[in-house]
Amino acid sequence: MTPDEALRQIAFLLEWRGASPYRVRAFHTAADAVRELPPGPVDADRARRLRGVGPVTAEVIAQASTGDVPRYLARLRAEAGPEARAGWKLAATSTGDCHLHSDWSDGGSPLEEMAAAARALGHEWAVLTDHSPRLTIAHGLSRERLTRQLRAVAAVNSAQGPGFRLLTGIECDILEDGSLDQDEDLLGRLDVVVASVHSKLRSEPGPMTARLLAAVRNPHVDVLGHCTGRLITGKGRPQSRFDAEAVFAACAESGTAVEINCRPERRDPPDDLLARAAAAGCRFAVDTDAHAPEQLHWQSTGYARAARVGLGPDRLITSWPLSRLLAGRTGR
Repeated sequence: MTPDEALRQIAFLLEWRGASPYRVRAFHTAADAVRELPPGPVDADRARRLRGVGPVTAEVIAQASTGDVPRYLARLRAEAGPEARAGWKLAATSTGDCHLHSDWSDGGSPLEEMAAAARALGHEWAVLTDHSPRLTIAHGLSRERLTRQLRAVAAVNSAQGPGFRLLTGIECDILEDGSLDQDEDLLGRLDVVVASVHSKLRSEPGPMTARLLAAVRNPHVDVLGHCTGRLITGKGRPQSRFDAEAVFAACAESGTAVEINCRPERRDPPDDLLARAAAAGCRFAVDTDAHAPEQLHWQSTGYARAARVGLGPDRLITSWPLSRLLAGRTGR
């Protein structure tokens, strides 16, 4: 066992038991930091000098660096039982990620680096979903810039050969009337469209419900992104209010997947809404919403949430092979 593997599995098991997002994120942060270490044994004092590593994560790193299972991980495994182990196996079924950003909008890395990181994780595919024009704070893509990006994605796929494909996509703003913030003919050329609300998040439930219903019924939309818009770390942001039964029923009817957003500050939808969406028969996309390569590792904690509500790989489009994903835009 390597320190990275131990820290990621601890993050998964903490998510499984409903630990705070701060604790979960601490182990992911430490896992990112150990990439600076050479292989071989590392003592805890040296590990503590890494940015973002505290006393608990330093001990985990030191114990795992010798190949042992850290005591902290062993305890979590024993407390979790067979259901958590089944959840970890579910995470291993992941084939891709429907939501990631590059430096074309508000990500921090070139699309080539995001693609390489997804491939290194064992993904068969990943979807580049930079923002749409009206999200100017995130440097959203105009029609012209998105058209250029399509050519850039094609060049990346041509250069890297078989075994992985970077898919074209967008995280498209859902406007106040439920329409989408990009030309429909261009949306029709994309492999996957994630539609999300980024404005007027505190609208009354009626208008917000109508807005979401229009979006998830749009034939171009494949995934409803971070459906409540909540933030649960820092200053936080309350979740949007809408008729969840109506929206999730429309998602199930139209084949639009509900995103299980893995960002630690989102964990969206909340547990109660995730259970209601599962009961409604929805499909789901376990997405990292990654803005940097190391954030792609967050996906396993979303799979923990999926497993807790009884979802299997057939309901998770991020566990589908590429051919099924693309058949009729998520199989609709």
